[in-house]
Amino acid sequence: MNKQNLLVELGTEELPPKALKKLATAFAESFSKDLNAFGLGFDSVKWFASPRRLALIAYNVDESQEDRIVEKKGPSVAAAYKDGNPTPAALGWAKSTGITLDQAETVKTDKGEWLLFKAKVKGFTIYQVLEQILSNAVKSLPVPKMMHWGATRFEFVRPVHTLCVLYGSQLVDLEMFGIKSSRTVRGHRFMGKQELEIASADDYLSVLETEGSVIADYDKRYQMILSSVKEQAASLGGEADLDESLLNEVTSLVEYPCVLTASFEEKFLEVPPEALVYTMKGDQKYFPVYSSDGKLLPNFIFVSNIVSKDKSQVIAGNERVVRPRLSDAEFFFNTDRKTTLASRLDALSSVMFQKQLGSLKERSERISSLAEYIASKIGADPALASRAGLLSKCDLVTSMVTEFTDTQGVMGMHYARLDGEPEDVALSMFEQYMPRFAGDCIPSTDVSASVSIADKVDTLVGIIGINLSPKGDKDPFGLRRSAIGLLRIIVEKGYDLDLEDIVSKSRSLYGDKLSNANVEKEVVDYVLGRFRAIYQDVGIKSEIVLSVLARRPTRPYDFHRRVEAVNRFTSNPAAEALSAANKRVSNILSKAGGAIPQNPDAGLLSEDAEKVLFEILEKSCRDLEPVFEQKNYDAALEQLAQLRQPVDTFFEKVLVNADDEKVRGNRLAILSELRNLFLRVADISLI
Repeated sequence: MNKQNLLVELGTEELPPKALKKLATAFAESFSKDLNAFGLGFDSVKWFASPRRLALIAYNVDESQEDRIVEKKGPSVAAAYKDGNPTPAALGWAKSTGITLDQAETVKTDKGEWLLFKAKVKGFTIYQVLEQILSNAVKSLPVPKMMHWGATRFEFVRPVHTLCVLYGSQLVDLEMFGIKSSRTVRGHRFMGKQELEIASADDYLSVLETEGSVIADYDKRYQMILSSVKEQAASLGGEADLDESLLNEVTSLVEYPCVLTASFEEKFLEVPPEALVYTMKGDQKYFPVYSSDGKLLPNFIFVSNIVSKDKSQVIAGNERVVRPRLSDAEFFFNTDRKTTLASRLDALSSVMFQKQLGSLKERSERISSLAEYIASKIGADPALASRAGLLSKCDLVTSMVTEFTDTQGVMGMHYARLDGEPEDVALSMFEQYMPRFAGDCIPSTDVSASVSIADKVDTLVGIIGINLSPKGDKDPFGLRRSAIGLLRIIVEKGYDLDLEDIVSKSRSLYGDKLSNANVEKEVVDYVLGRFRAIYQDVGIKSEIVLSVLARRPTRPYDFHRRVEAVNRFTSNPAAEALSAANKRVSNILSKAGGAIPQNPDAGLLSEDAEKVLFEILEKSCRDLEPVFEQKNYDAALEQLAQLRQPVDTFFEKVLVNADDEKVRGNRLAILSELRNLFLRVADISLI
């Protein structure tokens, strides 16, 4: 069978850089899926993307589908003929298949003999199905908002101007967006040829690069930028800030990268570096450079989309552009320094946190009180935690944060230090927002942790307290992030904090602002429910988490220790049998009518198996009490694993539902005691 490489390129206007890689990978994945669905074999599909094109090459694609045998079963022979004449059912079936009855075959089955139509169908060629495959791939792209262009009704992420589809050297005749496929693709806007003719799919990359000054291979551009930025930073005696998202965005902005180094006046280094970095990276897409000791250097590295004959002009132009932005940062910083952070507290009265929950000043006061309370529980300095909580939102009304919103917390930290606030207080200004995203660090000090926990609990209690819990995927107040961050801090720091306690304290600080009478229970349940997502990321099965969640331990660190112990217990050979036994016990107890005696009566024991289990249970209860007090769940489960044999023997030898009511009640009491013993750790019947 003939196999050729297949090229598809959509030539567009400038595509959104932050979405380019996602669009290109989705394009290739959908195309691959449909090639498989249409029965066209291929080796691999590689995507290519630049600001003005989405493209892919499918390697060694079959020219056509395999021929296949089509079978269509008809009515039974008995139903097809009556008195030797064909019935309407038989005639209708034959007509639908395009044959006469005498051309039909028969097939014998266990249920009798049936009419059968069998035909060999020739497979479609790639030329016949490619338009459908390409259309499906385009429609499946993750584009939140489409565009119209010109007088057409076509929609796409950006206007489409060219379409090139080649199978080997053969042009595939198809049409999309009102554009017929051709061999023409567009080169770089300012370098090389503006329009190029592609002779075959194999020539695509080389012709674009050599004649059109376009490197269509996204990964190649990425590596060119990465290696050159590293090299130029090293020549300055420093290291570049190689932010992955910035690297991807810059790669998506250029078709032929030219990496250059520029500088700015050293006077700007008196401004906190985060503000300078924010404007360089966020506004200008520049790479800041740091010295070996982590200090910002008065240099930046940028990527141009043109290889200029006079690079000094390009460098000077970028230096002129960045200077006023750095001057703005300097002006805002100097303006903010005229007033202390603490003096801005009253200004927070005019900024709403949420209309039903009051202003940011009220929120700061609640966080202050709650942070002080939490600090007293975890051994931190309550006074410092209270002070940090009170100042925690003051930088939100500074000029710097108003202009550069991503610097919130960072500027608060710098201003607090310059105001002479204690270092723990200053650090809390920044660390209150930790962890900000998955994988981020947690606060480094107990004071910072107190403020961060207080901030997250205040948000959860307030928003759920006015009945605005997240619905589906929507979470406008970031409650999921707050809950996961709260759990991470408590667990990773090993704090013995009770959610019910701190949520109750937070609830009281809101006074009469909350309308949800069940807010405390709902907040605790919501937070505990986030444990599933945390443990899923580290490969712990959800049923293990559910087994602990069924017991609802409200101290997150205790919850964590139980999950880890149960997870380790599942590798014990006795775990599966004991889980099955617990399920059986649970079912028996749930079906038992009437009250179950609280304590088994040794005088009612008659069978050897129940006597043995009773004795071992009584001993286990005594031995395990100090183990449970120490929360040594691993040791508890290891000891409980020794109950496997007597439990198995009990179920094998003893009839629980005995005729004698007292005996039956006594045996149920034994099982209840057994189950309660396991429930001290988790409901292992769920694993």
